[in-house]
Amino acid sequence: MPGSAPNPSILSHVSLGTNQFEKAVAFYDQVLGALGIQRFLDLSAEVPAVAFGRAYPEFWIQAPCDGKPAETANGVHVAFYAATTDEVDAFYRAALAAGAKDEGAPGKRPHYGEQYYGCFVRDLDGHKIEAMAWLEPAQG
Repeated sequence: MPGSAPNPSILSHVSLGTNQFEKAVAFYDQVLGALGIQRFLDLSAEVPAVAFGRAYPEFWIQAPCDGKPAETANGVHVAFYAATTDEVDAFYRAALAAGAKDEGAPGKRPHYGEQYYGCFVRDLDGHKIEAMAWLEPAQG
């Protein structure tokens, strides 16, 4: 396909601002690790920014570049893809253990699709984050 790139994602990356950089990076180390996502790029020696990913730096945690406090946006959330429902469950447990607030326990979400399984939490700065997996279609 003309113009296609090796990265299958439609997005380059997503960044969330934080007012507590060290704690936020530790939080995401823990919860994203449950999904096999690791630190991909660490710029914290130069600027307060760390990127996470599996093969690309797709998710960034950083202090706002303008020096003003980070804020959350109503109606905005970031969803992380999990390979299995067990990973969704592990993400949820890791997030709560790391200080996240529950916004919806793991389970099927048929209003998003019959195969949708996910959970929602608020991170340390109040950003809504999700882990989700697509279940295999029922056999029969």
